[in-house]
Amino acid sequence: MTYDLNVAHLYGDLMNTYGDVGNILALNYYAKQMDVKLHVKIVSLEEDFHAADYDLAFFGGGQDFEQTIVAKDIQTKKVELTKFIESDGPLLAICGGYQLLGHYYIGADGEKLPGIGALDHYTLKQDNHRFIGNIVIKNAETGETYHGFENHQGRTFIGQGERPLGNVISGKGNNGEDGTEGAIYKNVYCSYFHGPILTRNGDIAKHLLVAALKRKFPDEDFSQQEALPIPATF
Repeated sequence: MTYDLNVAHLYGDLMNTYGDVGNILALNYYAKQMDVKLHVKIVSLEEDFHAADYDLAFFGGGQDFEQTIVAKDIQTKKVELTKFIESDGPLLAICGGYQLLGHYYIGADGEKLPGIGALDHYTLKQDNHRFIGNIVIKNAETGETYHGFENHQGRTFIGQGERPLGNVISGKGNNGEDGTEGAIYKNVYCSYFHGPILTRNGDIAKHLLVAALKRKFPDEDFSQQEALPIPATF
């Protein structure tokens, strides 16, 4: 049996500075191995996002100019995005997408831009510095190790209800201070990993897809999909 999932690619035409669209390609790759067919739609400026229409969402990163535009428009989607998240909707948010799900972030020019506050984190800026380089983290709950590449000026501090995607083994992570990288809240996975993250960390893709399947088809048994060995890279 093939299962269909509807995927919202939030601002896919704007938030794709570091090739984060590769996460959509990776999701498709892993989905096929799990007998899942994805139907992906870009939801961008002046377009409605309805929580009930989607089973999974992806929100990539962008440069400051694009993020300034998106920060204004996303306020019109705040209620429905929060509803999606609070109803256990699986969502992957990278870099700028990660920042905009929180309360606010401060850009390189010092301007404070609002997020939607769906997650309890905030982002400060660095002065004339970025965290750039390879990074390795380990998830305390699953024991899984994730590899990636970070390139971000922001320093994010996670808050109530959030737990880190992983503890930093090497690299800087969220802020270079507390040893955390990314955030998990319900079925939301956030990270600063570019590369894109799912091309090197298939387990995260499986977690997202299985969560979406269980949410959409609560009476079905997905133990086979959960047990499917997923290659780390494709």
